Amino acid sequence: MAKDDKTGDDARFRHDSLQDRKTIKGLVDAIGKGLAKGELSLSDDEGEIVLNPEGLLTLRIRAERNDGQCKVDFRVSWTERDDDLQQKAAPKVKARG
Repeated sequence: MAKDDKTGDDARFRHDSLQDRKTIKGLVDAIGKGLAKGELSLSDDEGEIVLNPEGLLTLRIRAERNDGQCKVDFRVSWTERDDDLQQKAAPKVKARG
């Protein structure tokens, strides 16, 4: 079960099930809307997680067909940072000699 991500605690959500194409398209569309809004809320009977994607996101898409088994993986990832870390000045470096 996931912990409430609003508190910044580590959390994990995982769901596996068989669905038809129409249902999966609806879920993918909802993820797209959540990304556009800046808030993704995922839940099922076992848990919930709320994520807030901001800034630059990394997108990875993989597809494969192997012996009749087909798979498409989408991964979107980003790093959450405290405001203090984002506003921190760059270090000063001086060459000597």
